[in-house]
Amino acid sequence: MKKQEALVRLHAIDRDVKHLSQITALLQWDQETYMPPAAVEGRSEQLALLEGIVHEKFTSPEIGDLLEQLGSTTAHPMGDADLPEVERDFLRVLRKEYDRAVLLPADLVTEAARAEGLSQAAWVEARKRNDYKTFMPHLEKMVGYAKKKAECWGFTERPYDGLLDIHEPGMTEASIEAVFNPLRSRLSSLVQRIGEKKAPRSDFLSREFPAELQAQFGESVMKALAYDLQQGRLDISAHPFTTTLGPRDVRITTRYFPTNMLSGLFSIIHETGHALYEMGFAEEIRDSSLGDGASMGIHESQSRLWENVVGRSYAFWKGQFPQLRQLFPTQLADVSVDEFYAAVNQVRPSLIRVDADEVTYSLHVILRFELERRLFAGTVSVADLPEAWNAMMKEILGVTPDSDANGVLQDVHWSMGAFGYFPSYALGNLYGLQFWDALKKGIPEVESFIERKDYMPILQWLRNHVHVHGCRYEPGDLILKVTGKPLSADSFISYLEHKYGQLYKL
Repeated sequence: MKKQEALVRLHAIDRDVKHLSQITALLQWDQETYMPPAAVEGRSEQLALLEGIVHEKFTSPEIGDLLEQLGSTTAHPMGDADLPEVERDFLRVLRKEYDRAVLLPADLVTEAARAEGLSQAAWVEARKRNDYKTFMPHLEKMVGYAKKKAECWGFTERPYDGLLDIHEPGMTEASIEAVFNPLRSRLSSLVQRIGEKKAPRSDFLSREFPAELQAQFGESVMKALAYDLQQGRLDISAHPFTTTLGPRDVRITTRYFPTNMLSGLFSIIHETGHALYEMGFAEEIRDSSLGDGASMGIHESQSRLWENVVGRSYAFWKGQFPQLRQLFPTQLADVSVDEFYAAVNQVRPSLIRVDADEVTYSLHVILRFELERRLFAGTVSVADLPEAWNAMMKEILGVTPDSDANGVLQDVHWSMGAFGYFPSYALGNLYGLQFWDALKKGIPEVESFIERKDYMPILQWLRNHVHVHGCRYEPGDLILKVTGKPLSADSFISYLEHKYGQLYKL
């Protein structure tokens, strides 16, 4: 078979696998949004079947043969040097995914998928009832499956490394620890200095804001950010998320609380950031394995950049506050834009990660990283997690959960078996601020655009420099290509110290 024929065949198989995975994602999206509760077991069987088909198709010896014909091996994944650069990137990504997939037994894949569907449903109910014990057997299974997968894949030093590499290629427990230790120290110092200052007024944030009006405002912001409703939709779920169901189908969800208006709004902005990234891949890679984020950390850099750097900025609220006040004239009658901005950016250690402020958020992530690494090292058990969680919350953030629902049960990730995912949230803050520093050099007047509610220059810059590449570059290479610097916490910490130094007069 000629090289061109081999490439065409490989792309066809890759496209089929991607489409099957998107069908799986559609069933998962339905489970989280509209599926009736009694359908859980049947849906788990459907997902297990599909996961098995995907695994079987993607581990076909034909793929291995085609990769080798094109010169792609485990040692030299990019293939023959005379191939176009985009094709060599495609071979590198596919070779890594293929090597990982063939190491997993088919029965492990289907069993884990079946258990995941039941586990997610059990988590939703356990959180509602504040009942960790009923969820514990499911979590033990998900940890067990994750350990088996890590053993199948192999690892350099620790089992947790194999899981981290899925979400953050090139990262290990040791390399993340090297970034997180100084980050934790510098954030703790900033939190302490802010804690010595008078807190801004924020009583109005807990007033009654009807959910339907929250939705109206949130959707208007989402549209202003250029989320295309011809290619997506917004729905409600227990935990906000973004999912890609096709090359022109990227959906997001949120949730609303009548006395916590910011939660629903910032969830919408956050998930819109993820969706804009998915919608921005170059046309030639959109429906292939290259049509994916460079890593979960890079993905989080996009969502958290929009949510925090843009959505919590003074310029953003100068532009958006008049409309918010029109929708809630009674609730905000005695509130100025300056007071609202200060309240939106109040720093206060809290229980819930997704509602945390910019300064303390990464500390929530560091807590989860510490617990996960202990879980996979065997120094903490699933049964011990609530106690360990509460102790670390007290140590790192100075607060103690009032319930497991607001503690160990608050996140959906472990019910999905997504271990090694959490570090990406904090890494996203670091990537995002390095991108932002580079963006400001290209668009010095960016704040005036934000104040005028013209967000397109920001989106266009991100599309041209970050989104268009998909996963053609690994995260370390991408951050260097876009910013000229390797990953560092410096931009993020400098941003926080400048912004909150002004807000709190430090």
